[in-house]
Amino acid sequence: MAETAKKNDSGIPPEGTALKVHHLRPAPGARTAKTRVGRGEGSKGKTAGRGTKGTKARYQVPARFEGGQMPLHMRLPKLRGFTNPFRVEYQVVNLDRLSALYPDGGDVTVEDLVAKGAVRDGHVVKVLGTGDLSVAVNVTVHKFSGSAKDKIEAAGGSATTL
Repeated sequence: MAETAKKNDSGIPPEGTALKVHHLRPAPGARTAKTRVGRGEGSKGKTAGRGTKGTKARYQVPARFEGGQMPLHMRLPKLRGFTNPFRVEYQVVNLDRLSALYPDGGDVTVEDLVAKGAVRDGHVVKVLGTGDLSVAVNVTVHKFSGSAKDKIEAAGGSATTL
């Protein structure tokens, strides 16, 4: 006759059997049932822990309510203007940066600038005219400022947009 492992009243398995997580139970009397308020006169009935009379006893008041005073969201100034959903954010490169990156001149593309760490990949690039350019560079990017285009062409290079 095979003997089966029988549990005693405490939920702990008998001697010789491994104690496992599913054998653990809270100690008797350790867990108290949740008090259900407002369910008859026996316990926590009638006022249900809300005290007597007044607004808070009758219904729930929102936390933002200030007792009739002008509410905070109406006291604060309104947001002016709007955000243009079609705004284009350019990665900017100045001419002095171009002359430092390309001291011997040559062809400049967006891919070259990304490889040299001057701009981030996947963004549109604009060349601005701060600084001077002494060598001829052939720049091909998305946009130029007027002064940058003039300075590049004055140095013997070309400015081409994509």
